[in-house]
Amino acid sequence: MKIVTLDIGGTSIKAGEFIDGVLSNIMETDTEAFLGGRHVMDKAKEIIHQYAGFDRIGISTAGQVNSVTGTIRYANSNIPGYTGMEVKKILEKEFGVPVVVENDVNAAAIGEAYYGAGQDFDDFLCLTYGTGVGGAIVMKKKIYTGHQFSAGEFGGIIVHASKRTPEEDIFSGCYEQYASTTALVRNAKELDQTLTDGRIIFDRIEQEEVRQVVDAWITEVAYGLSTLIHIFNPPCIILGGGVMKQKYILDKLRNILYTHIMESYRDVILRQAVLGNTAGMHGVAARAYEIKEN
Repeated sequence: MKIVTLDIGGTSIKAGEFIDGVLSNIMETDTEAFLGGRHVMDKAKEIIHQYAGFDRIGISTAGQVNSVTGTIRYANSNIPGYTGMEVKKILEKEFGVPVVVENDVNAAAIGEAYYGAGQDFDDFLCLTYGTGVGGAIVMKKKIYTGHQFSAGEFGGIIVHASKRTPEEDIFSGCYEQYASTTALVRNAKELDQTLTDGRIIFDRIEQEEVRQVVDAWITEVAYGLSTLIHIFNPPCIILGGGVMKQKYILDKLRNILYTHIMESYRDVILRQAVLGNTAGMHGVAARAYEIKEN
């Protein structure tokens, strides 16, 4: 079976062919999201038309997704007019093959479940650290979606209640304000304006003052994880996002985290995600395999 997979983000659309567990013929195109949701769908069609002889389509996309109807429940202003887009209906009409649509973080978690760091586990939590903090709950190799397909918004955990001003920012005092890569870079730039991204920060990790900033940020990461561990008691937590490729983070995080959780929970395994920016495409391919023909 041949599956065409797309990962639609605010900056780029990645695409590839998935055959027998192998992703190939990968291409990347600017999303031009500022032109709106309809333009994004037209661009997705153009990309898919460049592939031939496929049996199914898998779409990983930004935004909250009703994964049953394949509709965008909500998308922020990064892709204007994307909310309400009937992605599954549009692409099935265009190509005449079954289509699955999934939120990008959930898709990445499914990818890790079947082809990556989560292969050894039926249940785990997956968190991605970037501009914000995204999350997914995997149970029996499937996503727990919640009431309206939006479970796993771990970035909304309140970690600093005294900083809450929800009338101004619903995420004030919340986890993603302190544990995202955005937060790390913001704090590092307060120390030195040249520390503009994670790569530069970790190139200078041997400097005491830089390491102190990083360690303080890792402690913030641990706060949210300790809450999730006590709620879900997961066997494994998979950590994704470019910054989490740094070995220093995982080593330090284990040391800090275990001081914040009860001893009976300390058998939880922390793993780095391994599929990188192809995780979402792997995930929707896995879901596409599960489609039952009418």
